[in-house]
Amino acid sequence: MLGRFHKSVRHGPRMKILVTGGAGFIGSAVVRYAVADGHSVVNVDALTYAACLDNVAAVADEPAYAFECADIRDRAALDRIFAAHDPDAVLHLAAETHVDRSIDGPGTFVETNVAGTFHLLEAARAYWEARGRSDAFRFHHVSTDEVFGSLGALGRFTEATPYDPRSPYSASKAASDHLVRAWGATYGLPVVVSNCSNNYGPYHFPEKLIPVVILNALAGRPIPVYGAGSNVRDWLYVEDHAEALLTVLKRGAPGRSYAIGGGAERSNIDLVRTICAILDDRRPRSDGTHADLITFVPDRPGHDARYAIDATRIRDELGWRPSVTLEQGLARTVDWYLEHEDWWRALLGRDGVGRRLGTGG
Repeated sequence: MLGRFHKSVRHGPRMKILVTGGAGFIGSAVVRYAVADGHSVVNVDALTYAACLDNVAAVADEPAYAFECADIRDRAALDRIFAAHDPDAVLHLAAETHVDRSIDGPGTFVETNVAGTFHLLEAARAYWEARGRSDAFRFHHVSTDEVFGSLGALGRFTEATPYDPRSPYSASKAASDHLVRAWGATYGLPVVVSNCSNNYGPYHFPEKLIPVVILNALAGRPIPVYGAGSNVRDWLYVEDHAEALLTVLKRGAPGRSYAIGGGAERSNIDLVRTICAILDDRRPRSDGTHADLITFVPDRPGHDARYAIDATRIRDELGWRPSVTLEQGLARTVDWYLEHEDWWRALLGRDGVGRRLGTGG
């Protein structure tokens, strides 16, 4: 089953899309959505710690789906994949993404997010030039709102917001954004860039905030909240993001960037309490509420205070807007984790899951 994606409205020409990082959280949602939307997909993933082929099991046997185990830093492998599959577009999601891990080991983030994007751009450019520099080709680079830094109490990020990355992760993504734009300006490669707010939903790797809250609560373990829990994020349901990315890929203007957000700001502590309340309804505790497990822990270094996205451009130019509220999305997410214990239990032994990272030590 493809979930709600089987209800997608198909429009525009069918494409063969090369998706990097398609076994990850957002990437797998894109793969499932694209196949449901009538496109062919080549999933290129190195299967590092956060990747899981179970995430794309729903489409694995589809004739429109192919998988290539390859690292985006491997130029020879990329050249082979482009030649073998002849894609119409690239949706580039492969990246190291966890801020806490970037604090402990920034080198991997530079190698994958910066050098890897460079090699992918060069492979895409060689392929595009060899096939006549088609105006219809697209290279869509998927980035984050974290490249813009931290907001105060007011304002929202737009496509014109100056870059101000404040962690090794966001700095590496900012660098890759600049590379993509430079390849568009210098070589004419038809590129688009999108910067999204925090995603959540099914198949979220269990080192990130929302799955940590759900799984710790179910196990009766302390639920860690950084600082006072006052940091604010704009939350976007991952299936809505997948739809937005395909919309940008199909209809976004070359050289244009698009800010994608859920319009759902919450402080971390309010988000955690909302999840706890849903769990109280679904799986009541015998000795109190799930919120009783909330434990405040020392903040991580350089923790940005607030992110918020102004998604006016993608709404007005391309007609996209989120389909679910944060409350609806969180309820769906909790229910998914309750129904898919076999999926997340299989990941609990992976590197870093269940322990604190990014303390700056």
